[in-house]
Amino acid sequence: MKKILIIIIAFTLFSCNEKEVLLPEVDTTIVDKVENLSPIYIFFEAKGKDTIADLNRKNAISSTNFIFNIDKRLPLKLVLPEVIKAVAKKEASAHKDSTSQNYYSYSNIKKKQLAFVPFTKMNYKLEKPKSGRTIYFSKNQIFVDNVSFEKEKFENYIENLSVEDLYKCNFCFDKNDSYENYIKNLVFIKSLDIKRTHTEENIY
Repeated sequence: MKKILIIIIAFTLFSCNEKEVLLPEVDTTIVDKVENLSPIYIFFEAKGKDTIADLNRKNAISSTNFIFNIDKRLPLKLVLPEVIKAVAKKEASAHKDSTSQNYYSYSNIKKKQLAFVPFTKMNYKLEKPKSGRTIYFSKNQIFVDNVSFEKEKFENYIENLSVEDLYKCNFCFDKNDSYENYIKNLVFIKSLDIKRTHTEENIY
């Protein structure tokens, strides 16, 4: 499968080096175009046995839409703290535009073009939910209160929940999963015909 790379040319952001981001690859588009944007990059780096998420937001303008270009090889537990930090800086800026949005970028492998999934209003909690029904995504598996569901069965299940029951559901993700799997699961959730009345995700 062909890898889609974002190449950052040395003289634009970095001195004498090129860096690359391997984007997640999904076959569904949620948003196909974003204008007035600032790119945020989180690179994959290996130092000895350690994996490092290297954030670069040098060209970020708080009044614009933020596009997070994140390497798919990174584990979610390293990605989310950096995303939370970058968004918090944007929110604290005096120049922030209230209409600006935040998006994750990925590659639509069918159309061979960039696509985006919004997460502007998402509140991340790096802990287990304290109450309610748990919907847990881990790699290619979905668990509802520890019961495994196939995707098709889960789709039927979630679409038949009442708004009240859906509100009680906690959407949770495995912190040790890859960022690519997280985006695949996020795009899958966004593609379902459900009305989520709360914007909160638990990562643990």
